[in-house]
Amino acid sequence: MDVRDHLRAALHDALKAAGIDPRPEEIALERPANRDHGDWSSNVALATAKKAGRNPRELGQKLCDALNANLPAHVTAVEIAGPGFVNFRLADTWLHDVLVDVLEQGTESYATHGFGDGAHVNVEFVSANPNKPLHAGHGRGACYGDSVARLKERCGFRVTRETYINDRGVQMTNYAESLAAAKRGDPIPEHGYHGDYITEWADEMPADADALEWGLERGLASHRATLEALNIHHDVWFSERSLVANGAIEESLDALRTHGAVFEEGGATWLRSSSQGDDKDRVLVKSDGDFTYLTPDIAYHRDKFSRSDLLFNVWGADHHGYIQRMKAAMQLLGHNPDELEIVITQMVDLVRDGEAFQMSGRSGDQIDLDDIISEVGPDAARFTYLIQSVDSRQTFDVDEVAQQGMDNPVFYVQYAHARICSILAKAAEAGVERLPLADIDRSLLVHERELDLLRNLNTLPDTVRVACQDNGPHRVAAWSREQAASLHGFYHDCYVMGDGVSAELTQARLALVAASQVGLQIALDLLGVSAPESM
Repeated sequence: MDVRDHLRAALHDALKAAGIDPRPEEIALERPANRDHGDWSSNVALATAKKAGRNPRELGQKLCDALNANLPAHVTAVEIAGPGFVNFRLADTWLHDVLVDVLEQGTESYATHGFGDGAHVNVEFVSANPNKPLHAGHGRGACYGDSVARLKERCGFRVTRETYINDRGVQMTNYAESLAAAKRGDPIPEHGYHGDYITEWADEMPADADALEWGLERGLASHRATLEALNIHHDVWFSERSLVANGAIEESLDALRTHGAVFEEGGATWLRSSSQGDDKDRVLVKSDGDFTYLTPDIAYHRDKFSRSDLLFNVWGADHHGYIQRMKAAMQLLGHNPDELEIVITQMVDLVRDGEAFQMSGRSGDQIDLDDIISEVGPDAARFTYLIQSVDSRQTFDVDEVAQQGMDNPVFYVQYAHARICSILAKAAEAGVERLPLADIDRSLLVHERELDLLRNLNTLPDTVRVACQDNGPHRVAAWSREQAASLHGFYHDCYVMGDGVSAELTQARLALVAASQVGLQIALDLLGVSAPESM
């Protein structure tokens, strides 16, 4: 049983003895920001005093007295603080139990959760037009979407990774015309695409090829190769064209009519989205009979709901105003809008040689994601894109990220894992055979550096849970940096083998190093970053 479960049970019994029957959610425990306040703290006296007609401070003191009279396992003292906080001080033995949990559960089971309960979630991300290579800005949404999918899988969801192919419409027509003109040696049309890639791809295109069809496949091949370089693989590449071919768009319009969700006005068909919180109604079919951008997208989301329990979309910053109308459409079709979750990724400002670089896809003035991967490497790219919350604008300094040094966050974390591998390898070379965990004296682990590693390992399950619930892989990135810092400190201050280090302490520290390896491998995998054995 986790130490918090013991503490919650003890608090529950003390409250019952004080004549209070608390609800489970009222018995909260958290780690104090200041270590001087103990190892765990509860505001349960503050949460329950009012309904019990008690003074919070007095109730908190009564709980402390009761708990000190019969100390729970691992607890050395219970103290009152502030207006009624109950603070627990624990012996190091609780952290020694963390070591056992990590090593027994390993990378497959430690920091896993089951609250997903097997629900099927469709994670759609990237969904870029296949009329040009992916640019550096796409990298943020790509790495984010894949990491969110990894988090959801670790927390008990069944996940489908999907991307939407915008393979119809004016942009694709202009793209095909640009390829055809470049192939003939003619100037690119003013409304076309002018990047160097147009000339390069046109040179590859057979003279008798259909520019639209060939160009579509060439664009998709480019996207797939770029994403694979980042260790990103989609299960489904969904074609917008298929919605037209199989009648899904008309079926969706009929379904909306059945629900009374559309009306005709001015020769156009409108969605009653304002009835569901949108700021106005939206046109679905224009007076000339053409669909708006929204219409096939509604059909696409309706199709995804037919295949999944939950939908999770990763959209770019220019789609913010689109969220409410899509949720409104799904609600009008009878779906729970809360089952469609949409996250907007903010812009990425690229910096090279100390200066920002502005991009424009149509003019061809862009930095391809392939170039970023080539310059900094896939691991550094992924870690950098994930190091901060996607709801804040990001500055990506290509020169800094490409550096190989301890100031580079991904290098700092990966080097910690490489150091672990080096320690374990040197022990093996020295002929040290690691003992079974049951035969290791964990009580020897008393150095503050050792305990810091264990405290951080103890926070990993909570970090993963919260990161999944908040869709925040940056929390895992932050945890990995903290664990790496603890590992580097341990490496500096605590020799695993050598003069003055007993065989028993070597065994305990080797177990600690192995547990740290488990934690870092879990975190790096959730970020899609490799765990190298050497640097």
